[in-house]
Amino acid sequence: MTFVFNSSEDAVNNVLRENNSQLPLEVWAGVECTVNRVGDEYLDQLERNGHATRLNDLDLFAELGIKAIRYPVLWEKIAPNGIENADWSWADERLGRLRELGILPIVGLVHHGSGPRDTSLVDPEFPEKLAVFARAVADRYPWVTHYTPVNEPLTTARFSGMYGHWYPHGRDDLTFARALLGECRAVVLAMKAIREVNPNAQLVQTEDLGKTYSTPKLEYQAELENDRRWLSLDLLCGRINPTHSMWGYLKKCGIGEAELETFLQNTCPPDIIGINHYLTSERFLDENTENYPAWTHGGNGHDKYADVEAVRVCAEGLAGPRTLLLEAWERYHLPLAVTEAHISCTREEQLRWLDEVWNAAKELQTEGVDIRAVTVWALLGSYDWNSLVTKANGYYEPGVFDLRSRSVSEGESPHPRPTAIAKMVQNLANGHQLNHPLLETPGWWHRQQRLLYPTVSCRTKNPTLSNSSKSKIQNPKLIRPLAIVGARGTLGKAFARLCEVRGISYQLLTRQEMDITDPASVDAALTQLKPWAVVNAAGYVRVDDAENEPHVCIQVNAEGPAILAAACAEHNVPLLTFSSDLVFDGAGSNPYVETDTVAPLNVYGCSKVLAEKLVLQAYPASLVIRTSAFFGPWDEYNFVTIALRQLSAGNNFIAAEDGIVSPTYVPDLVHASLDLLIDGESGLWHLANKSAIAWADFARLAAKQAGVSVTNLISVPTEQLGLTAPRPTYSVLGSSRGEFMPSLESAISRYLEERI
Repeated sequence: MTFVFNSSEDAVNNVLRENNSQLPLEVWAGVECTVNRVGDEYLDQLERNGHATRLNDLDLFAELGIKAIRYPVLWEKIAPNGIENADWSWADERLGRLRELGILPIVGLVHHGSGPRDTSLVDPEFPEKLAVFARAVADRYPWVTHYTPVNEPLTTARFSGMYGHWYPHGRDDLTFARALLGECRAVVLAMKAIREVNPNAQLVQTEDLGKTYSTPKLEYQAELENDRRWLSLDLLCGRINPTHSMWGYLKKCGIGEAELETFLQNTCPPDIIGINHYLTSERFLDENTENYPAWTHGGNGHDKYADVEAVRVCAEGLAGPRTLLLEAWERYHLPLAVTEAHISCTREEQLRWLDEVWNAAKELQTEGVDIRAVTVWALLGSYDWNSLVTKANGYYEPGVFDLRSRSVSEGESPHPRPTAIAKMVQNLANGHQLNHPLLETPGWWHRQQRLLYPTVSCRTKNPTLSNSSKSKIQNPKLIRPLAIVGARGTLGKAFARLCEVRGISYQLLTRQEMDITDPASVDAALTQLKPWAVVNAAGYVRVDDAENEPHVCIQVNAEGPAILAAACAEHNVPLLTFSSDLVFDGAGSNPYVETDTVAPLNVYGCSKVLAEKLVLQAYPASLVIRTSAFFGPWDEYNFVTIALRQLSAGNNFIAAEDGIVSPTYVPDLVHASLDLLIDGESGLWHLANKSAIAWADFARLAAKQAGVSVTNLISVPTEQLGLTAPRPTYSVLGSSRGEFMPSLESAISRYLEERI
C-alpha cells in the first residue's frame, strides 16, 4: 500500500512558525454534526438541530465575527449509496454561502461515524473508500483548503471498538486497534487524494485530549491510558517505533509490525493539531469501588476499579486546558488550535469555561506557543451526549444559540436564539473581552462543590492554570451581586439557594433593606449594592384575600414593581419580575401564549396585568415572566407537599377536578429565568413545566410517583371549594417564544428525589 509522504515535521514547524508567529488568536466555531451509527440506526445531529434544512443559520453564524468554521460534508449523508449516487446539493449551497460570507470552512468528512452501510471502521477497505470520497470532495470544491477527514480518531475507536457504544460495537483491544489504525490510514490516504487536487490543503487533525490519574496500585493502568491518548497523533507523525511505549501494546492487541512500519515510512503530520477537551475527559481510577456508584465500576481483566471524572475526586483539581495544550505543544511543536470549547451546564458556567479556555490560549500564545484559534463548539447545541449518543432521548444542551426558542409544531424547524455566549463570541472576535461580574467567580470545576466522593490526592503537581483563573481562585474580590427582592418568600429563597449552587453572588433583600413601594428605599439600595441585575421575587400572593384588600394587593404587585422598574432603568440595571397565569379568563381551550389578550377574573390577576403594563412602560428592557401553580421541595405549603403529606397520613385531601393548569417546579423556573436574564432577554415570557392537568389529577400523579395511596383523594368542582376569588377553569401556559422547561413528570420525579 502507498501512503503520501509529507514534509518533515521540523520543516513544517519552521515554516509555520515563521509565517504565523505574530498572528492574533482567532475565534473559530463549529456545528455539532455527529452522524454515528448504533446498530442499524444512524443518529444525525444535523437533523435533530434543524441545520439540515436552515441555510440562514450561516448568516447568524457570520454575525458572530468568526474567521473559520468546522463544517460537515459527511460521507454518510452525501454518498450513502456510493459516490456515483452522491447528492451534492446540500453541500454546494452551504459551502457556497460560507464562501460568500468570507468564512473559512474546515471540512469534516467523518464525524464519529463509520461510513455508509457497506463499510465500517474495521473494514480493511475503509481507508481507500474514504479516500475516494475525499477526492470527490476536493474535485468539487477545489478552493477548500482545510480538512478534518476523521474527527477524533482515538475517541471514536474507543467508543466503537473498546466500549461497544457505537458501530461495530467492539469490546476488545483488537477491534479498538483495528478501528484506530483504519481511521489514521484513512486520514493519510484522504489527505493524499485531496492534495492531488490542492497541494496546499491543510490537515486540521482533532483529538479529545484528556488525562488519567489513579491510586498508586493502578498507576500502571493510568500510565497506559496516558500514553494511549496520543496514539492517533503519534501514528500520523511517525512516532510509533519499536522504542515507543505503544509499539508493544499495539502488537499485543494483534497488530503486525509491518502494518505499524507503514506509518513510520509514510507520515502525515497535522498542519494544525486540534485539541478538544471536556471536563469529563480527565479520569480517576480507584480500586476502592465501595466509594463509588456501581455504574462507575469496571476493570482491565486484572484489577477491578471505579473510573470516575477526576474533577469529582482529585484534591489537586484538573490539569485543565492550559496544561494539556502546553503538553501537546511540548510533545509535537506543531501549530495548535482548540477545536472544541463547550460545556453542558448553566449559562454562566458556559461563559466561565469559554473564558478560561480563551485566556489559557492567549497566555500560551504570548509565551511563544503557536496556537491559532479557539473554536466555540456546538453553535446550535447538541443532543443526547449525556448518553454518549447511544439513544435518541431528546436531551438537549444549548450552545451559542438555543433551539428551545419557540414552540415547534410537528415537522417545523426550531428557531435559533442567540444566548449570552453569542455576545461573548462577538466580543472576542472583535478583540474585546466580555466584562461580566459572573466571570469573576471561578467555574464549578474549581469550587468545593465539585467533590462528590472521598477526596483523593492524584499525586500530580498543581495544574497549570491561566493567570486569570489563579486570580479568581486565590484572590476573590468583592463581586457585584444579583439583588433578589423578597427574602421571606418561597421564590426569593429559591433564587438564593440556586444562586449559591451556581456560584452567582447575590444579596437577598428584606422589605426593610429594599421597600419596592418606596422610591427612595429602592434608589438607596441600588446605589449601595450596585447589582448587575435585580430579581423581584416579592409580591402579594393571597389570591382570595386580595378581593377584600385590593389596594394593598395593587400597591405591592403593581405600583411597587413599577417603581423598581423606573429605578432599574435609571441605574441601567436589568430587571426580572414575575406575573401569573391568572391574567387570563380561561375562555380558551389552547395553551395561552405571550401575545394572547389578557382578561383577569380577580383582583390578583388585575394587579399582575397592571404590573406588566407599568413595568414595561417604565423599562421596556425588563424581563417579565408569567408562571403558574408553584410547587417545590423547599417549602411546606405548596400544593404537592400538602397533598402528599395529607394522603400519606391517611387524611382526606380535596382538590378541584375542573381547574386545568400547567404546574411549575420552582427550581426549573429559577434556572430557566436566570439563563434568560443572563442572556439579556426582555419582554413577556411564559415559563411552566410542560403539562395541562386538573388540580385533582395533579395530586393523583404526584401520589402515584411517590407510591402514596389516593384512596382519600376527593375530587370536586372548583365551585365547591368555597374560594372567594373566581378562577379561570383553564389557565395553561404555552409559549410562542420558547419552551425551556422539562415535562411535569420529570419535575415531580426530581421533586421527590430532593425531598428524600
